[in-house]
Amino acid sequence: MGRVFLSPRMGVRATAERWRRLGRAGRDRDRAALDRLAGMAMAHASEGFFAFDDRLEAALVSVLVELAKGAA
Repeated sequence: MGRVFLSPRMGVRATAERWRRLGRAGRDRDRAALDRLAGMAMAHASEGFFAFDDRLEAALVSVLVELAKGAA
């Protein structure tokens, strides 16, 4: 049997999907925000594949980049 390896890109997708599930389970006003955060996390998932080993770090940096772009 081979090893199971979850790449950072796949990990970011899994993390974003969990954030979306949380939004569906929560309040309506939170759903839109969590969907937006999940989309931000996915925006740079491919780049995170090259830069990070940790999927949460890749997701958070992606969200921060998108927030910084919006603030500029």
